[in-house]
Amino acid sequence: MAMRKHFESTLKAEVVLTLLKEEKSINELCQEYGVHANQVHQWRCTFLEKAATLFEKDTQGADLQKKHDKEVTRLYEEVGRLSTQLSWLKKSGLKPD
Repeated sequence: MAMRKHFESTLKAEVVLTLLKEEKSINELCQEYGVHANQVHQWRCTFLEKAATLFEKDTQGADLQKKHDKEVTRLYEEVGRLSTQLSWLKKSGLKPD
């Protein structure tokens, strides 16, 4: 049973961009990179299908960043409250839990 080759995304992008430049034939690319022609065509189709999304605004990422920032702020406030309580307990001679 033959093992599948795994290619890094940077290599895939390099192959597709070279293919789109039309400086080399598909056969030349396949020999150079050790990739089957069907695989190169599949990478090209995937690249072209997803190319438009590169120029869309990343609202989901911005929303995640806002949630993350709110959570960090909340946690810092919690640490501040707990530090204050601990200091008060130490001053009053009580042992914290």
